[in-house]
Amino acid sequence: MPKKPAKFNINHFVTTIEAHYLEWNAPVITLISQKGATPFEILVSTILSLRTKDEVTGEASARLFSVARTPLEILETDEAQLRQLIYPVGFYPTKAKRLKEISRILIEQYHSEVPDTIEELLKLPGVGRKTANLVLVEGFHELAICVDTHVHRISNRIGYTKTPNPDKTEFALRQKLPKRHWVKYNELLVAFGQTICRPISPFCSKCPVHTMCPRIGVDKSR
Repeated sequence: MPKKPAKFNINHFVTTIEAHYLEWNAPVITLISQKGATPFEILVSTILSLRTKDEVTGEASARLFSVARTPLEILETDEAQLRQLIYPVGFYPTKAKRLKEISRILIEQYHSEVPDTIEELLKLPGVGRKTANLVLVEGFHELAICVDTHVHRISNRIGYTKTPNPDKTEFALRQKLPKRHWVKYNELLVAFGQTICRPISPFCSKCPVHTMCPRIGVDKSR
């Protein structure tokens, strides 16, 4: 019979993941932030990252920022050139148009500054809770919980949440996740989820937290 997982302890889970974090690739937005990116560059890179692999996002962001890295510079760049610069990120024509819209709003309503509250960030076109929270964490180093598909999947897989979508997971985590873990939670779980705790057939055999994980919803593992 399979060994019963140890009683789950979120503090032990997070510290164990953090101890192994350097073995995995850091999320692209974290890497961009560590290079001294502005909140606007974090916002733009996060928009580019949606439905896009990290390596593509990193390269597209670098190309774009070599030409335009402020709202005014984005607005003054021809949309066809923007599309060319960010290709092949997912939905690049729509994202090029969206970057223009956001830049115009920031110039006209926010003095070219990215707002630092989730309420104001959510007013920007195409900005959902995941993007807004990631901008708060990586752009402003504010206390927030960013929940993407990795965080949603893993939080439910370990039984810490029982939620149907990322937004519900965010609010559940706000209620129970100790605040000292909020800022790092996304960064750690994205790296963990991309490398070990994958959506399909996760690498449970080399998972550092396998003894405490009930593997909810996992039908096949490696």
